[in-house]
Amino acid sequence: MALIKTDDLSLSYENMTVIKNMSFEVNSGDYLCIVGENGSGKSTLVKSLLSLKKPVGGSITFGDGLRRREIGYLPQQTSAQKDFPASVGEVVISGCLNARGIRPFYSAKEKKIAAENMERLGISEFKRRSYRELSGGQQQRVLLARALCATHKLLLLDEPVSGLDPIVTTELYELISDINKSGVTIIMVTHDMDAALKYASHILCLRSDGWFFGTLDEFLKSGASDFLKGGAENA
Repeated sequence: MALIKTDDLSLSYENMTVIKNMSFEVNSGDYLCIVGENGSGKSTLVKSLLSLKKPVGGSITFGDGLRRREIGYLPQQTSAQKDFPASVGEVVISGCLNARGIRPFYSAKEKKIAAENMERLGISEFKRRSYRELSGGQQQRVLLARALCATHKLLLLDEPVSGLDPIVTTELYELISDINKSGVTIIMVTHDMDAALKYASHILCLRSDGWFFGTLDEFLKSGASDFLKGGAENA
């Protein structure tokens, strides 16, 4: 059974339909890249997958044991987030908040998960440092470790390399690819078509005149790949 499946999904933004009758599914181990023009509904779709926005039509179904709170989410960075006054360790373990529930303290298991994810992302040495003292690339590693604390099934990444230099961008993409190869399913919103073509197993392309969903090979063979010729710079 699919981790996420949509049937005839329609979404609106400010009372205007931005996605109409869209159907796609994400299975365990997939690497789905969501690409599209500005205003095509990418952000609205992300909010709907996180259950922050209700569809105006159709449905989103979670399966294969995935619960809504088990989606690890890495949002686009804002200036306020970059200046967050907390230690790296505090930011990372906060990814366990949903699992902690009403308990006042983190469990030994949750502390271990946070430590393992900091080690996995190469940021253990920064555990006691202030998050806002780190570079942009280091901060993204911290937020990715935080997202991993929330899930072992699915990561939803919204423009994860925005504002990063080319070397750091490549390093982060490789980390995400390694996480996917370890068995974590990836959904990534991106305007970077080169990255989508290199890493994705599936493409969801949103345009003002419709949408396409399929494997990378199907995308390249379809008319939707015309997006590469003129629309990518507007994504």
